[in-house]
Amino acid sequence: MGGSALDTEAVSAALLAMEEQLAPDAAAGLAAAAELERRATALGDDGLIRRARLCRANMAVRSGEITGIAREVFDIQQWAAEHGDRILEARAHGMCALIQRLSGDAAKRLEHSLSAVELLDETATVFTQIWHRTRLADALADTGAMDAARQRYRQAEELARRARHWELLNVVHNNWAHYEYQGGDAARAREVIGRMIADADAHGLELDPPTLHTVGEVQTANGEYAAAEQTMLTCITRYEAGQMEAVADLVYYRLTLARARRGLGDLVRAQEILDACRELGAELGMQAILVEVHEEQADLHAARGDHTAAFAELKAFIAARESVRSREREAQAQARQAMFETTEAREQAERFREQARRDPLTGLHNRRYADEELPTLITQDPELTLAIADIDHFKRINDQLSHDTGDQVLIQVAHLLNIGLTAAVPHGFVARLGGEEFLLALPATPLTTATTILDDIRQAIGGHDWHDITGGLPVTVSIGAATADETSPPNQTATLAAADRNLYAAKRDGRNRVIAGTPRERLPRAYRDRDVA
Repeated sequence: MGGSALDTEAVSAALLAMEEQLAPDAAAGLAAAAELERRATALGDDGLIRRARLCRANMAVRSGEITGIAREVFDIQQWAAEHGDRILEARAHGMCALIQRLSGDAAKRLEHSLSAVELLDETATVFTQIWHRTRLADALADTGAMDAARQRYRQAEELARRARHWELLNVVHNNWAHYEYQGGDAARAREVIGRMIADADAHGLELDPPTLHTVGEVQTANGEYAAAEQTMLTCITRYEAGQMEAVADLVYYRLTLARARRGLGDLVRAQEILDACRELGAELGMQAILVEVHEEQADLHAARGDHTAAFAELKAFIAARESVRSREREAQAQARQAMFETTEAREQAERFREQARRDPLTGLHNRRYADEELPTLITQDPELTLAIADIDHFKRINDQLSHDTGDQVLIQVAHLLNIGLTAAVPHGFVARLGGEEFLLALPATPLTTATTILDDIRQAIGGHDWHDITGGLPVTVSIGAATADETSPPNQTATLAAADRNLYAAKRDGRNRVIAGTPRERLPRAYRDRDVA
């Protein structure tokens, strides 16, 4: 399958609009993401398919689904990492952070939020830069690291100002003020909402109900009860005008209004609005808000001087809070179990994948691993040297001793090859190609240097004490080496063929030696131990 570049650009643009939507409608977003995934599948574009899946996962989580989404998000993150798609990987980490927040794991949330920011590069949009820095600040604040959080909020604030992205700047300020308020620093929270209101006025931005609610909470915490009452009345009016659809939000708005009126001494109207909160909260089954209603009711009783009723309400508040916390812990435990099972499944899949790329006898990488790694190495590293090592007279070892002895020889040769190469070229690798043949990859190692290293390895094998394994029968290797730039264009098949030809030449010339280079340009030394026939 495939599609035109125009189709691909259209789907990519639609996904970007969804990815950078400030207040998405989860229900509509699910359907839109599913349609974009269908179009991306028709185009055969794996990157677009996974972007669409991540958008769909985001909408699903916002709809309240967590456990069924975690595995899909982890898979997208892994695919993005394997394919070098840093922005998609960053977004996947951002989604993991959201899932961990809903699961109650602040430490894991912070870990994923930090990974998301670290992955951002010059290809990230301004929105993405601001958004992930804000989310990292939120995660830091959630763990109590407010000094570090403020630093990230300031970075996001500056980026948003430079980009003149006023709506996103409003999000930065709202989140910042909320966490200052939650942390008990009402004065700092007041400073932040002061800037937020000033920016909104300067740029003609009307604050939405959730943002106005943050303003009202901060004003109440600072004793600005009259201002808080007006803020919350505006908040509720805009809510009722249809800016927001979540009925649950109205309960929180009314509760803050009740607190402001209590602060003003208007206890009758405060009680009326609190009764409305209790009724709507019970109707919606909002146990968490009912806990706050109990607390506010206790404060109202105390304000009237009815301390007996206040004490009874306080007891009800404590009991309700513990009940909610118990349910939250149970839900978080279930979510964490699902996350654990997802991670465990991913780690198990990675173990199986690694096992499939290892030779079971020697523990070295195998041909499959070499075939996966070499194409990229060859195209990106002009100084890559590849070598093929073959155990001399291996059939004689099997025939004269036993196949079990032959296996022991293979294991020991593999060990000597690996430690010799790792010591000289830490980023190289050894793979068993099959039988008694091994591949050695030496990145960023010119042929002259590589030949010296390979000969040191050859001598270490020949000089090893083989008595306990072979009873004195010598074990040596022949090695043929070649560089990727010997072929044009450089490719795996041609480079390995050149190394194999040199291996054959080493065998033909007497074995136990290293031969490298083209026939015309082979290095003049024929490395050979004189005391080994």
